[in-house]
Amino acid sequence: MKFRRVSILCLLGLWMCFSSTCTMAAQTTKHFVRGSYQEIVSSRSGKPFIISLWSLDCIYCRDDMVIFGKLLKKYHDLDLVLISTDTREQTKEITQALQKYPLKQVESWVFADSFVERLRYEVDTQWYGELPRTYFYDAQGHAVAHSGKLDYAQIELWIRSNKNKN
Repeated sequence: MKFRRVSILCLLGLWMCFSSTCTMAAQTTKHFVRGSYQEIVSSRSGKPFIISLWSLDCIYCRDDMVIFGKLLKKYHDLDLVLISTDTREQTKEITQALQKYPLKQVESWVFADSFVERLRYEVDTQWYGELPRTYFYDAQGHAVAHSGKLDYAQIELWIRSNKNKN
């Protein structure tokens, strides 16, 4: 009887650990819907930050992830937000991709509206879906948009110049 009780408790404990791990993984990627972009920007008022839109199918996006991973090792306080333009059904793959690069601690979102054009328009009326798409916000809230592959040295220069202004 003791053995059976211990086994049940062990199984229950393992199940709780497993379910909480799964829940934490699901919570790391938020659903990006109407109003999310404004929420991201307004929550960082007065601080410089970077928003990068990417996709699992985008090769240059993965190159950017490598760059962001290296920069986060060097600049631990870099405020980076990643928004995947994939679907919320791909959250598991998105989480795995972020873990591959050292980006699992970064705030992550995934498009969660089937009307993706509306989400893109809300991000930027001049953005037509090309990826990667990155926005560099200074402490005053001004953004510079960049489409295409990023350059490590240019991002590092932006980080350093915005650290000095803060």
